[in-house]
Amino acid sequence: MDKSDANQLYEHHVFEVEKKHDLIRIDKFLLLRIANTSRTKIQKSISQGHVFCNEQIVKSNYKVKPFDKISICFEHEPYDKEIKPEDIPLDIVFEDSDVIVINKPSNMVVHPSYGHYTGTLVHALLYKYKDIQNTGDSQRPGLVHRLDKDTTGLMVVARNSISLSHLAAQFAERTIKRKYYALVWGDLKDEEGTIIANIGRNKKNRKLMTTFSNNEDGKYAVTHYKVKERFRYITLIECRLETGRTHQIRVHMKHIGHPLFNDNEYGGDKILRGTTFSKYKQFVLNCFKILPRQALHATELSFIHPKKSKIVSFHSDLPDDMQNIITRWRVYVNNTKN
Repeated sequence: MDKSDANQLYEHHVFEVEKKHDLIRIDKFLLLRIANTSRTKIQKSISQGHVFCNEQIVKSNYKVKPFDKISICFEHEPYDKEIKPEDIPLDIVFEDSDVIVINKPSNMVVHPSYGHYTGTLVHALLYKYKDIQNTGDSQRPGLVHRLDKDTTGLMVVARNSISLSHLAAQFAERTIKRKYYALVWGDLKDEEGTIIANIGRNKKNRKLMTTFSNNEDGKYAVTHYKVKERFRYITLIECRLETGRTHQIRVHMKHIGHPLFNDNEYGGDKILRGTTFSKYKQFVLNCFKILPRQALHATELSFIHPKKSKIVSFHSDLPDDMQNIITRWRVYVNNTKN
């Protein structure tokens, strides 16, 4: 199969290696760059001749060099429908000719996929910023990271290929700083801590992630947390990501026994702490209605600007639904003190 056939039949990713980059194997390079994949999947594509460097097929031991143009095709049919731009309002925190910083609302999927054919962030971006159409993956133009559908807060999007490569390298090298606020069930024992646990696909439900005790399974993941406010039965925490795995905060907090408040995929949509009084139960159920999603918000984002070569930082206040819940819990705790 030649490269043009592969482009037509398989999911296609393209990368340009940045100017200052260590010589690493191409399979490791691709593993760091592509979300939701595995070394096995990448190596299979390499063995099938679906990985190219500067238009030439390469083997897994090839070491990438600065300015190499890398492309890979995966052996499965992706969502490949034409994306039609949609006029969807966006909360733009910052924009210039190189990057866009967005405050993503809840109930918005970031990019098209099966079951989410319209109304995504990508549809909205293509309407407002036509120049990102040819930036990276055709189904995920400009994207270097993402937030879950019901997670709110800050995201950065690249407006050109140079910015895309620059930002991707920062994510791979863990130099991008991200902070989140989360409401979790329970009263955490320590004021701060670090969770280190590999994360990978749940073998029983591939839509979910899980932690692994065997260091050879899943991907290395580190989350730092700090208590901001306690409400007896739930706790407001600040999380800082050292790595960026799918559902990382949600999975890590479940792993230590403190799932996110109203996280219906990881067990937080049940009353996990508190009394048996009917008034308390009704209070929590009312909170679930006000916040019909996991209580997670990306509040701070810092990165090196691709062109200006200086650190830029952004902040997003808690959305109304989370702020409303926090206020209600403050009142509830104060009114039920002994």
